[in-house]
Amino acid sequence: MIPSHSFVLTISCADAPGIVAATTACLFERGGNILDAQQFNDLETGRFFMRVVFAVVDHAGGSIQDLRRGFDAVAAHFSMHWSLRSQADRRRVMILASRPDHCLNDLIYRWRTGELPMDICAIVSNYPRETYGLATIGDIPFHMLPVSRETRMQQEAGIWRLVQETGTDLVVLARYMQILSDGLAAKLFGRCINIHHSFLPGFKGARPYHQAHERGVKLIGATSHFVTAALDEGPIIEQDVERISHRDTPEDLVRKGRDIERRVLARAVHTYLDDRVILNGRKTIVFS
Repeated sequence: MIPSHSFVLTISCADAPGIVAATTACLFERGGNILDAQQFNDLETGRFFMRVVFAVVDHAGGSIQDLRRGFDAVAAHFSMHWSLRSQADRRRVMILASRPDHCLNDLIYRWRTGELPMDICAIVSNYPRETYGLATIGDIPFHMLPVSRETRMQQEAGIWRLVQETGTDLVVLARYMQILSDGLAAKLFGRCINIHHSFLPGFKGARPYHQAHERGVKLIGATSHFVTAALDEGPIIEQDVERISHRDTPEDLVRKGRDIERRVLARAVHTYLDDRVILNGRKTIVFS
């Protein structure tokens, strides 16, 4: 159980002497007791990354706003990109889905069992609610936004309006079989996660697992990444693979692929919710 007075601080900036000392001293002066701390110095880019989980002792008082104000001077001195969040605050998550529903069902199950500490503020689909079964969605707000080549921009305007109205923190593409426009991808930069098979850039288009079977591949996998304007080339958060053999049929590959996709996406979402992923150019820093 995470105590309500614990916080997580994430930092990225140019590497320089004294960052850790200044950060920990600032937290100590405001009653912070560090519970976990991880850091990484990227020698190739000269960037520094840090994640600190800390609790504030009861007598210290104050609020998260006070902590932010207190850290402002440190952050300004080192030109930091940083965030500070109470771990009691749950992210508001919008899920976009199409016809394949294995990832959607898995996310809902993990949310209902408490494995994913988030609030699902909406499910958006280009298919009707009946596609997924009423028992699965329950009372989660559902929005059907049909899309065609002619109505794509209007449909995306509807998605963006829902993001704003619901106060969405994270958008998850749970096998949403539509390509986001460059404009929407830019608006959601750093807070939109996608999942796809790991054959790309090979085996593009329809029936990728059948294409892979025809080529006799020995490994299949899945990749979860941040969405960018470059299709399926955003910074990678999580990946996994599974060995297959000549005995596996195309249907076996599809079945195993779905299993990999759902668990990779769930791990990526959990990593984001726990403030363990920080963007680093075209890559990510993912703290354990």
